[in-house]
Amino acid sequence: MRIAIIAAMEREVRPLARSWKVRVIEHGGRRFRIFENGDAVLICGGIGAAAARRATEAVIQEVRPALVISAGFAGAVNGSLRAGDILEPRTVINAADGVRTELGWGEGILVTSASVAGKEQKDRLGKAYGASAVDMEAAAVAQGAEARGVEFAVLKAVSDAADFSMPAMDRFVAADGTFRSARFGCHVVQRPWLWGTTITLARNSSKASRALCGALVSYLARARFCPLESLGSGLQAAKDGAECAIAHTRAGNESHTKA
Repeated sequence: MRIAIIAAMEREVRPLARSWKVRVIEHGGRRFRIFENGDAVLICGGIGAAAARRATEAVIQEVRPALVISAGFAGAVNGSLRAGDILEPRTVINAADGVRTELGWGEGILVTSASVAGKEQKDRLGKAYGASAVDMEAAAVAQGAEARGVEFAVLKAVSDAADFSMPAMDRFVAADGTFRSARFGCHVVQRPWLWGTTITLARNSSKASRALCGALVSYLARARFCPLESLGSGLQAAKDGAECAIAHTRAGNESHTKA
């Protein structure tokens, strides 16, 4: 039995995957890097629903996992959530069509949006769906897993609080889901009023990455897909976030492992 982790960007999971083996696969005319450690596999497909669905289909065809996990960053909709908090939702809702995926464990609602959500959009999503957080990929991964009859789970780390003013980032996401970092950097450099916001976002993203990798370390170890000691430097890098992550995910993960 194998488990596949699907993230948008490598920087979200770099502390975990930096010591894993890497190989390249092709699917649908696209190339993907796959990170492997024992029976755990990680693929970073890009930002957005289309990229997430392609990555889901590619990794399922390549490794035939028993479970896929949509892992990555999410923006808080609930005002009590802060950067670095871990969310394992009970429900995932696709804002594009209203389709709901019930996981049977976890807590709260994650809504998947087609764009990077700012403060106003987060407020609208919270009122419309009662959501705790918003991301851009989980619903697409859920639909891809369901189409292939594969179990589905979600682990998200909060990278921006509900009242955080996100920079306009959608224009820097390419059609294939990659983020044009250089163009975004040039955009910010020329706009001093964005410097503080961008620095805060980078700091919070780093905190979210450590927490997310800590949660994944805990999940993989308890699910027995990967011996804890074999996670190597990823475990050490994620150590700061692991304690918080374990506290947030224990109940949901144990119920899934027992099932």
